[in-house]
Order: sequence, then C-alpha cells, then structure tokens
Amino acid sequence: MRRKKPQDIRQDPRARQLLRTLVARYIRSGEPVGSQTLARHAGLDLSPASIRNILASLEDAGLLAAPHSSAGRVPTAQGYRLFVDSLLQVKPLSAEGVERLRQTLPAGATTQALLGKTSELLSAMTHFAGMVSVPRRESFAFRQIDFVALDAQRVLAILVFADGEVQNRVVQVRRAFSASELEQAANYLNAHFAGQPLAVMRARLLQELRQARRQMQALLADALDLGEQATAPGQDADMLVAGQARLLGLQELDDLDRLRALFEAFAEKRKLLQLLEQTARAPGLRVFIGEETGLAPLEGMSLVTAPYGRDGRVLGVLGVIGPTRMAYERVIPVVEATAAVLGAALNPEP
Repeated sequence: MRRKKPQDIRQDPRARQLLRTLVARYIRSGEPVGSQTLARHAGLDLSPASIRNILASLEDAGLLAAPHSSAGRVPTAQGYRLFVDSLLQVKPLSAEGVERLRQTLPAGATTQALLGKTSELLSAMTHFAGMVSVPRRESFAFRQIDFVALDAQRVLAILVFADGEVQNRVVQVRRAFSASELEQAANYLNAHFAGQPLAVMRARLLQELRQARRQMQALLADALDLGEQATAPGQDADMLVAGQARLLGLQELDDLDRLRALFEAFAEKRKLLQLLEQTARAPGLRVFIGEETGLAPLEGMSLVTAPYGRDGRVLGVLGVIGPTRMAYERVIPVVEATAAVLGAALNPEP
C-alpha cells in the first residue's frame, strides 16, 4: 500500500478512524497503542500490514510518535489538536448534571462565593485543576459608597457593590476632611451614581471634573476628587485555582523540575491570569494543547477555557488544566455548562 502524504490524512476516513481510536485508547490506558489493538477496536476491515502503513503515514505527518521502548504509538500535540478539532464527538452535559451545577451555583449568592465554588466544582467534576478568573470590580455596579477619615492625608473609601461584596480602599488626599464634608461627598456620589458600574462612574466624574472644575463649588469639587481616587481601576484582578494536588501522580508530570515549575505558575497566577484574560477576548470555548498556551510549565498539559459573563458582557474566564491525555469529551461539556450556569447565577432574573 502506498504511504499517504501528510496532506491526505485529513481526507482519508480510515486514517481518521485509526487516529480517533488510537487517541481514545491512549487517553483511557496511558499506554502506547499497537496495530493489533487497533485491529480489534477500530472497526475497520484492514490487514495488520495496512494498519501499520497508515500508522506510519500518521507518524510522518507528525500526528503520532513511537516511544523507543514500545512498538506502539502515542499521539503528539498535533495529533491531539486534530483529534479535538475534527475527530472528537462531544455531547452536552446531561440535564441532571446541569441541574446539579445550578444547585451548587445558586443565583443570588455573592460573586466571590460563586467563583470560589466554581473552581472547586470544575476540579471535582473533571479530576484536574479548575480555575476561574476574578472579574475586576470596575465591571460591577456599586450600591453605596462611604468615606471615613483615617488621618489628615488618608481617607478610607468603603464600597458596597450590587452583588453584596464590600471593598475598603485607602485614598490619599491633599487636605484634611471633616466628617461632615465626607458625608456630603458620599451623599453626592450615591445620589448621582448608585447602580452604575465603577468604570462608568469614573468616566463621568472625570468628564464633569474637566468641564466644570473652575465653576464647581468647593464641596462638589472635593466630592469628585474623592470619587475619582476611590473608583480608580485597582489591581484586584485575580484568579482562583482549585485542585492543583489532583495533578500530582500524573505520568505527564513525573519530572520534578516540570512539576515544580507548574506549581510555581499556580502560585504566581500572573501568567495564567494573562492567558485567561487573552482568551476572554475570543468568543466561545477554547482548547490550548501543550506549547499553544505559550507557557513553558504547561508543555505536555492542556487548558480548556470558556468565558462567563452577564448582561451580554464577558466578566472573566474559567477553565480546567490537565494532561494532554485528558478525556476531552468529558471535560469540554463540563467547562461549557459551568460557564453558562455561572453566567446565569450572576444574572438572576428579576
């Protein structure tokens, strides 16, 4: 049999079926898959010689690799990519599974509680590491703001958000404020901006400050000055990670240096957060395999992510990190369904 060229692989139904079967068997067992195993499980009427010839073509195309210690083959990152993109058959999460998600992520709970449960839930349901990015508070409407003088140069801004979370921010001021002045400033901001996202409030404050700074009364100018600082974009973007310990013992992480680097990435969170924020700009579910993440510690690993949000706005991204040899058909629907349920929980019906 003529060995097929790499560009013919995608159009050859027998090669596709052999690759699909090989990847599925390898994900299940973790052992290299040989031609005899494929002859039994691929459902194709092919001779062992024909199977070996097709496997050689798949290897030439960079989709398979043959470990030195075994006659069988294992999928490469390119093989996983082709499998996920065009060979994987994914079924939506069952109605019972979606209902369990809704019960675990109830509408009306605080955002922080929902996000913490989400990362733990993703880890528990997939047996890998679950993570979810924490949306910046500027995306949330605030309910109330209060100011308390700490000393002559500092004021404590107490922000109560519509989802029930409370944040305290220390504001540096140019002069001392009396309790009466701070109360009046808070009253002004609450009367004019309550119910709006902080980003909108800040933009309007800056616009008003530029247009009318010279004509404003001293009290109004002070209120705007306080509000501008209290609502400035903070560094509160974060990511919650749960289930890192589930990655221990995976054969893909048997190298101590790689394991240490991966856990350092979890500890720092920064690079993972940057990756998640990049995915938030792309619609729908995404699967990163190996070096596609751009993070050296995640080589040999896969990342399945999906954005979540409310009112048509993306607030963050959640996902699962596991080995490239993960059961994608099981992980993908869990990630998709969890993103949808979390978004609904952040969007309680009136």
